[in-house]
Amino acid sequence: MSKKLILQGPQAGQQALAQVAALASPRSATAIHEHALRCDGFDFTPALKADIEAAAERAGIDATFIDAGRTLADFKLVAMDMDSTLITIECIDEIADMQGLKPQVAAITEAAMRGELDFAESLTRRVALLEGLAVAALGRVYEERLRISPGGEAMLQAVQAAGLKTLLVSGGFTFFTERLQARLGLDYVHANLLEERDGKLTGRVVGGIVDAEEKMRTVQRVCAGLGVDSRQAIVMGDGANDLKMMGIAGLSVAFRAKPVVRAQADVALNFTGLDGLLAVLA
Repeated sequence: MSKKLILQGPQAGQQALAQVAALASPRSATAIHEHALRCDGFDFTPALKADIEAAAERAGIDATFIDAGRTLADFKLVAMDMDSTLITIECIDEIADMQGLKPQVAAITEAAMRGELDFAESLTRRVALLEGLAVAALGRVYEERLRISPGGEAMLQAVQAAGLKTLLVSGGFTFFTERLQARLGLDYVHANLLEERDGKLTGRVVGGIVDAEEKMRTVQRVCAGLGVDSRQAIVMGDGANDLKMMGIAGLSVAFRAKPVVRAQADVALNFTGLDGLLAVLA
């Protein structure tokens, strides 16, 4: 199947986009909006892809090659990681900051996201450091620090209007996923439950840990419940523990992701907001 090339960047005007597009010598180039351009009618090769991506990176532009006929209508579900994907923070790092332990916890988080540490082990170690913290601190993190990633709300509104279901599946915590579900009208959420006693965290998680395998199984379960194949799911993530669920998707989207994730994803949004997905599937 022929490919289309989508070029987009929040600071890129049509002239800058056209300069990168010219490397492909497309038969046609059509503005999707002020900061996005679609190119059709070019000879796709791995060498061209490498050249375009390198030039785009230098210009602060996201370049996506995708089958020409693909649109949002091909999909039934958008599944998202939470921390550093749908939201801008790593919740556990910010919770740890309330204990004065952010550097220690953030270092473990980073190693896990790069794939250097087993996620379940890393989560257990990080949660143990939170023992004794007042549960009220979670509310402060939600109110004071949690922000939706750029383009997140616009992307969700568009996919919901198109009839797609939404799933937030996280190695983070139900305290945050449940609040985001109510706030954003998400259909499904799944995350870890922090154990608490007498208004304080015990430093343990209740039940099984939502790791890479469980994230993948969750996408499969939700798809099965909807009566659709996992190839009709779009999966968005940023860390190594998202790769398994991204691997079963019909379209995988790396958002501000670690290099190991960008390398394996169908779409990498390094500069554009989450709503860059809409231009890719326009």
